Amino acid sequence: MIIRKKEHWFKMLFVWHGSVLPGLLPRLFLLFILSLGVVYLRGVIFSFKIPLNPAPLTLFGFVLALFLGFRNNVSYERFWEGRKLWGALLNTARSLARQALTLNNLEKNRSSVSEFIQLIGAFIFALKHQLRRTDAYEDLKNRLSEDQLKVVAASKYKPAVIMRLLAEWVQRVKNEGGIDSIQQARFDENFDKLSDIVGGCERIISTPIPYSYRVLLHRTVYIYCFLLPFGLVDSLRWFTPLIVVFVAYTFVAFEAIADEIEEPFGTEANDLALNSMSLMIEETIHEMAGEPIPASQKVAHHIID
Repeated sequence: MIIRKKEHWFKMLFVWHGSVLPGLLPRLFLLFILSLGVVYLRGVIFSFKIPLNPAPLTLFGFVLALFLGFRNNVSYERFWEGRKLWGALLNTARSLARQALTLNNLEKNRSSVSEFIQLIGAFIFALKHQLRRTDAYEDLKNRLSEDQLKVVAASKYKPAVIMRLLAEWVQRVKNEGGIDSIQQARFDENFDKLSDIVGGCERIISTPIPYSYRVLLHRTVYIYCFLLPFGLVDSLRWFTPLIVVFVAYTFVAFEAIADEIEEPFGTEANDLALNSMSLMIEETIHEMAGEPIPASQKVAHHIID
């Protein structure tokens, strides 16, 4: 995800990186050429004058804009739900770290608590990689012990396995007398929250917007854009290509943005900044424990977040 400071309104007109315009240029160029051809032929195709005027296209464009707005709202709702889930992940990770650091005799066993903090960090990065369908090994090898890494690396749903390791750590501490049953139940409450977060993220990536709906809207947008020059040629003449490209940019860009944010956990310019959020959550729980993040865990992320 690209995060910028608020820029001057004039500079915003020329922003290139992070906009959907680069991917739309071939389609807009095709519409521009089509419009030039329509103007040159005065809207006549094979000796037949296409009988279109701006009135029906205006009405149709208004209806199409409503459908595009609905499509964009659905995609943004999925994007915002993903952001809220990762905000809940931050809160739950802090709660678990605080419990491990302050309950009963845990603060006296720093090495054991450090293991728990590392497991939380591993969980965060495992979830990020599962959502992006990327390999988590490099991020996990510096956060898990050798035995833990073997178990997690062999699993398909790594966050769920790490949650089991977190619960086993709590059970072990309870058996050693570090916490009591009530305190263990409080840990379990936060583990349930972690499970809900994972399930919510999985629901987003496994339930796309119905394909037939996307196809219908996609076809409608392009049919409208290809018919538009025939309705404007008689009134606008050689200004037709410019107006058609501008209107097409608005409609096609809305569709492209909705497609991009529909699955918010990817690596496109407008997806969620999971790299930065993962590092921030890990930093805050290590800071609570009074220890810096080991240099081996600070994986550089120079690509778009």
